[in-house]
Amino acid sequence: MSKSKVDKLKNTITALLTPFKVDFTLDEEKYREFIKFQIDNGCQLLTMGTTGESATLSHEEHHRAIEITVDEAKQSGKDPLVIAGTGSNSTNEAISLSAYAEKIGADMLLLVLPYYNKPAQHSLIAHFSAIADAVSIPIIIYNIPGRTGVNLEVETLVKIAKAKDNIVGIKEASGNIEQITKTIKSLPDDFVVLSGDDNLTYHIMALGGKGVISVASNIIPAKIAEFTEAMTDGDWNKARKMHLDLFDFFKMLFIETNPGPVKYAAELMGIMNKRMRLPLTPPQEDTQAKIKKVLQNYKLI
Repeated sequence: MSKSKVDKLKNTITALLTPFKVDFTLDEEKYREFIKFQIDNGCQLLTMGTTGESATLSHEEHHRAIEITVDEAKQSGKDPLVIAGTGSNSTNEAISLSAYAEKIGADMLLLVLPYYNKPAQHSLIAHFSAIADAVSIPIIIYNIPGRTGVNLEVETLVKIAKAKDNIVGIKEASGNIEQITKTIKSLPDDFVVLSGDDNLTYHIMALGGKGVISVASNIIPAKIAEFTEAMTDGDWNKARKMHLDLFDFFKMLFIETNPGPVKYAAELMGIMNKRMRLPLTPPQEDTQAKIKKVLQNYKLI
């Protein structure tokens, strides 16, 4: 396992949006353009996360999205980190997706807790251990109980991290600062804790987290990169001012289910269209008006 890759797991990692054509197939040309935009603005890359609508893409489309992201990263000459979202509520499916991502050159994997099944804590250990044994590249666990219906307890994470060397970090989107504090306190300093909520990035990095897997950076990548780099550099006064300035922006992104608001904002900003695959749909008209007002207040449109 490459320690240099793990050392790069910090600051801003964009949970990439997925652009669709009129027929709702993957728009590969727009995806490549969007990935270049992220790289040029100093962000690392997560393909096929929640924000990328991964739950509505086929395994073949997952493969293709990861292939494109790896290819664009290589062509950029900037060596950004490429993380592939390969989690599933089926361990066998997660292993299959993870093995493919490793084969085609992804640097790391992001594995969401198994959703819907609601496995017990000892079952989560078995699940993540099986995937860790099947691949050699680093793994980040993704804890988001609001979507999965199950929370990864700190004691369970400690057991998993001790047992498997290639499980190197966690994306924390529980929203539970007490739990996140306990996680940072209980794990070694080289275990990477990342914020899964833009509006908690300041708090988590102040506690010792290393960065954020961000929704906001889809549309303001340079600003979020500047924000996290300020904290990495120890400029907490600047970071605090930026957090307060961005607070309304962060809240706007979640006034409806993600990625609806950020995808609509991306359309208003000319980055990509707002098309989403069912069962997700773009925000309602009253929500669209609120999003537009926030973007106008930040002088983004």
